[in-house]
Amino acid sequence: MIPEIFTPTILRIISLLEEGGATDVLAVGGVVRDYLLGQRKDGEKLPERDVDLEVYGLSYARIAEILRPHFRVGLVGQAFGVLKASGRDSGRRFEIDISLPRRESKNGVGHKGFDINAEPELGYDEAFARRDFTVNAIGMRRDGTLIDPYHGEADLEKKILRAPSARFKDDPLRVLRGMQFAARFGFTMDDVTIGYCREVLDEFPTLSKERVYDEWRKWALRGKFPSMGLDILEKTGWVGAFPELAALIGTPQNPKWHPEGDVWKHTSLVCNEARGAVEKGIDDGKPFSETEQTVLMFAALTHDFGKPLTTRRDAEGVIRSHGHAEQGVEPTRRFLESIKAPNLVVDMVLPLVREHMVVIHHMLGAPTPRAVRRLACKLEPATLRLWVALCQSDALGCFPPAAEVRNIRFRADDWLRTAQEANVVDEKPVRLVLGRDLIPLGVRPGPEMGRILLAAYNAQIDGAFSTADEGIAWLKSHGWLKQ
Repeated sequence: MIPEIFTPTILRIISLLEEGGATDVLAVGGVVRDYLLGQRKDGEKLPERDVDLEVYGLSYARIAEILRPHFRVGLVGQAFGVLKASGRDSGRRFEIDISLPRRESKNGVGHKGFDINAEPELGYDEAFARRDFTVNAIGMRRDGTLIDPYHGEADLEKKILRAPSARFKDDPLRVLRGMQFAARFGFTMDDVTIGYCREVLDEFPTLSKERVYDEWRKWALRGKFPSMGLDILEKTGWVGAFPELAALIGTPQNPKWHPEGDVWKHTSLVCNEARGAVEKGIDDGKPFSETEQTVLMFAALTHDFGKPLTTRRDAEGVIRSHGHAEQGVEPTRRFLESIKAPNLVVDMVLPLVREHMVVIHHMLGAPTPRAVRRLACKLEPATLRLWVALCQSDALGCFPPAAEVRNIRFRADDWLRTAQEANVVDEKPVRLVLGRDLIPLGVRPGPEMGRILLAAYNAQIDGAFSTADEGIAWLKSHGWLKQ
């Protein structure tokens, strides 16, 4: 039986290459790993762009000659040893990477500091030795036969990330790949590979920030076990590349509320809970978009960045972190900017960090519609949905007595219910009084109109009126407009 990763287009390419003299054609990398992990369900449509092929016994020129009558073929660059075959199949666009076995030799530092030489006749052992982890160093023929010189299938079963060889150190970005693989698949890392990671820590500054963010984004979007990715950072010493994260390690917490341990441990647990919120949603039942998922995971990661700056023991020896939410904004900004997170992600995470203690500060009584509307404004461009998910994750990552956990969770649910009633779950209140309402009343566009509109909006948030006509009446009664 042909594994489903070999779609009709892939099979056609393989047949053409074999007829043209290829000694072997293998599917390689992540698609094989995911298939062996069972992450490709029977009958699932596989995007061809997810399939990488490695071809033995043919040159670049010969591969291009064979495929060009049937596909568009482009050479990414001989230095990279990759061809791209693209086209349309039944109206669906595809793009397939086709590589040759190659040797890589270190010629400098960083992610790009090595030479690549394609060698079509290279043996499997040497060709696969350049790959990052044994679980990605598995090839599959179309009949399902595996080429597995480094026992990657066994490492998949053991859930271990292991480097095929010391050549792992040629590319320091692989450490962060290991971080997000651990988060995605629940893998640990073997001691030898951890040692390799430690050896290349000083090359972190050479990495492209865009590539660093790409690995963090995969941690946030795909990580089912986010704390296991953070554990890799700690064990390899790479947490030191992110000072704001490193500062969490050893920062104590009040054991009454945080019997789980220091801020680092708490953060890891909160990230796990946030992943649960992403997968289960919150009580409104609406799924989170990819942007919302990314924002929530980064908010969970950074929400207590202010604690290393504010944690003190009071006169009675009680550990307190007064003001840590507000003090966490700047270190959060520094961290997100250091990994080149998109501006929208930064802008959404910061107010979530700043306001994440509001639910604790309002434990007495149900939140008023006014309080909820004001919070919705403070959170913009983030939303109350994200804030509720963060607050619940924060509470569940604490492990205080069960009743207190439920109290905090239910209090966040109260905010959600009130927000639903006020229609501000996904955005701040829509302005009722607009500039066009003031022009017929003789107010010209300009600073004065801006002041009047702001006064109206603040009154609307406070619940002074609920329609535009009522808003105009309020402005008149309070002297903002002539009667």
